[in-house]
Amino acid sequence: MKRSEESGRTERSANGRTERSPSDPNASRASGRGDPGGFDSARPATYYHLARAVLYREYLIFVRYPADAIGGVVIALFFFGLLFFGGRMVAGEALTDSIEGIIVGYFLWTLSVGAYSSISNDLGSELQWGTLERHIMTPFGFAPVALLKGVAKVIRTFLTSAVILAFMLLISGTALRLDPLTILVVAGLAITSVLGLGFAAGGITVLYKRIGNWLNLLQFGFILLISAPVFDAPWTRVLPLAHGSALLQRTMVDGVRLWEFTPAELGLLAGVAVGYLLAGYAVFHFATRRARRLGVLGDY
Repeated sequence: MKRSEESGRTERSANGRTERSPSDPNASRASGRGDPGGFDSARPATYYHLARAVLYREYLIFVRYPADAIGGVVIALFFFGLLFFGGRMVAGEALTDSIEGIIVGYFLWTLSVGAYSSISNDLGSELQWGTLERHIMTPFGFAPVALLKGVAKVIRTFLTSAVILAFMLLISGTALRLDPLTILVVAGLAITSVLGLGFAAGGITVLYKRIGNWLNLLQFGFILLISAPVFDAPWTRVLPLAHGSALLQRTMVDGVRLWEFTPAELGLLAGVAVGYLLAGYAVFHFATRRARRLGVLGDY
């Protein structure tokens, strides 16, 4: 009797370790506590884990497919070369006098296109591949995953646009005043409004599927927004990119630092960024809800 009770509590193996028998009521809890694969060791993922996974995914894409990233830089420099050398042949000295503004505007345009396409084109690709449902099934929700993927693409776009900017300065022989902190804050807030447009375009893509021509057309509309006459028409400051472009011109051409802008200017820049981001998210949310009601969310 006594011997059976002792065997019910513990069993000593040949190597000297003590193992609990299945009759022990604490065996299941101990296995979950000590085993890395136990139920108690499984912790729910947080937004930190999501952000790290998305950033690592973008890093892997950049490392494993470097030809695509290099091709984007080459194409951007090719069009700048056409603009610079062709414009110098046609306009001559007039282009030389405004080359700083052209370089800053082109730099902001490459950032804007990257931020916009990071959500709109990416969702279109997920629809074609049939992997859009994976984002819907995540515990984080559809929109946070799409937003973090857009932020990861924006970080990558900042790196490639910095390379493009360096080559543009080298090709044109122009010198700009580069303050990294001011450029990051001003340009980052400026393209945040474009992320909102990308959200809206992504939601419409989920609902209507093939609208790639319209999405590409909007990218050229960024040129009008960047070159908007904010001083002659102050109402254009509330448009995406317009006010941010004006502040970025003052930063990179005139050397104005971040703390030298007035609170009203920075407040307007932040307000436009947040406003368009929330508006784009609202359109995205409405479009995806309607796609679910129609049963076309995962169709293509």
